[in-house]
Amino acid sequence: MAKLIVEDLPLEGKKVLMRVDFNVPIKDGVVGDDNRIVAALPTIKYVIDHGGRAILFSHLGRIKKEEDKPGLSLRPVAERLSNLLNKPVTFVPVTEGKQLEDAIDNMKNGDVLLVQNTRYEDVKDGEYVKRESGNDPELGKYWASLGDVFVNDAFGTAHRKHASNVGIATNMPGKAAAGYLMEKEIKFLGDAVDNPERPFVAILGGAKVSDKIGVIDNLLDKADKIIIGGGMAYTFYAAKGIKVGNSLVEKDKIDVAKQILDKAGDKLVLPIDNVVADKFNNDADTKVVEGDIDDGWMALDIGPKSVEEFKNVLKDAKTVVWNGPMGVFEMPNFAKGTLEIGKFLGTLTDATTIVGGGDSTAAVKELGVADKLTHISTGGGASLTYLEGNELPGIAAISDK
Repeated sequence: MAKLIVEDLPLEGKKVLMRVDFNVPIKDGVVGDDNRIVAALPTIKYVIDHGGRAILFSHLGRIKKEEDKPGLSLRPVAERLSNLLNKPVTFVPVTEGKQLEDAIDNMKNGDVLLVQNTRYEDVKDGEYVKRESGNDPELGKYWASLGDVFVNDAFGTAHRKHASNVGIATNMPGKAAAGYLMEKEIKFLGDAVDNPERPFVAILGGAKVSDKIGVIDNLLDKADKIIIGGGMAYTFYAAKGIKVGNSLVEKDKIDVAKQILDKAGDKLVLPIDNVVADKFNNDADTKVVEGDIDDGWMALDIGPKSVEEFKNVLKDAKTVVWNGPMGVFEMPNFAKGTLEIGKFLGTLTDATTIVGGGDSTAAVKELGVADKLTHISTGGGASLTYLEGNELPGIAAISDK
C-alpha cells in the first residue's frame, strides 16, 4: 500500500493540518496516560523542524450533550504536549470561527497549535448532530480550508469516516500524507496480513465470537494456525458438543462457530483445559478442568496445559499477531493465561510480533516485554478492521505515491 508519508510533503512555511490521536484519560484536569501523545511526537517534531506550522486536530471521548463538553476539553493535553516538546503550544478553545482563524494566521514557522476537541462539533445548540463523527461535508471543507497540506497520524480512528480525517483529506487542495505512526501501522499490520513470513500464527481472544468472526474468516485463508482463547472459546466448545457449564456462550453464533470449525480443520487451536470458577468474582472458588465443564461452573481463564499447548504452536512462528486476552484479565486470579502468553511472545526473538487491543497491550506492558515485541498497535478497533481485510477510510483517503 504505497501512500505518501510526511517526508514527501513540502513543509517549509506551510500550514500543516495534522490529525493525531490524543484520546487520552484525563482526571481532575490532568492527563493520566500520555502514551498516545508521546507516540505522535516524531511526526510533530519532523513537521516543526522542517519549518511547518503544526495545526493539530484530535477527538477526546464521546460528546452527546452540551454538559459533556467541559470535562472533555483538550486544554490539559496542550499543557502536557508543551512539556513534552519543551516549547509553547497554543490551545484554541473552539473548533471553528474567527478566534481559530486568527490564531492560525498568527503562527510562525515551527509553531504548534492544538484545536479544541473535534467532537465538540457533534453537539450544536444543545442538539446531538454528529457533524464530526458523521463526516459533515461542510465541516470537512471548512477545516481543510485552514491549511495547505494534511498529515494523518491517527491510526486509532482510521476505521471511522470522520470530518477530521476523511473530510479534511478529501477537501485538501494540497496533498494528504501519513505520519510516522500511521506509516508504521500500515507497514506492520499490512505485511503481517498480506505478506507474512511463515509460520504465521494469529492469537485471538476476548469475550465474543461475534466481534471476531470477520477476523477469523479472513485469517483462516492467511494464517497457518489460529489460537482461540477468552470467552469466545466456549462458543466453539458448544459447537463441538463439549459441555460449557455456566461459561459465556453466544447461542446465536454456535452455527457460525460450526462452519468456522469445518472450514478450519486443524488450523484452529482451542484450549484443552480451563480455570473454572463457581461465580464471576476474583475471589471465587476455582479448579482446573479438562474437557466438559460442570453446571454451576464457568471458565474464566485457560489452564496450564493450554498455555503449554499454545506455546508449542508459537515456538517456531515467524509472524505472530495477537488481539484479545485469554481470560478475564481485569481479575488478577484469571489473568495468568494472558500474562503467560505475553511473556512467551517476548522470548520470540526472530519473529515479527504484533500486539493490538487494550488487554493484550496492557498485559505486555505489565510484564515489561513491550520493548521486546516488534510492534504494539495503537488502535484496537482499527487493527481489527484491518485484520478483517476491510478498507480503513482514514487510510484510503491518504494520497497515493
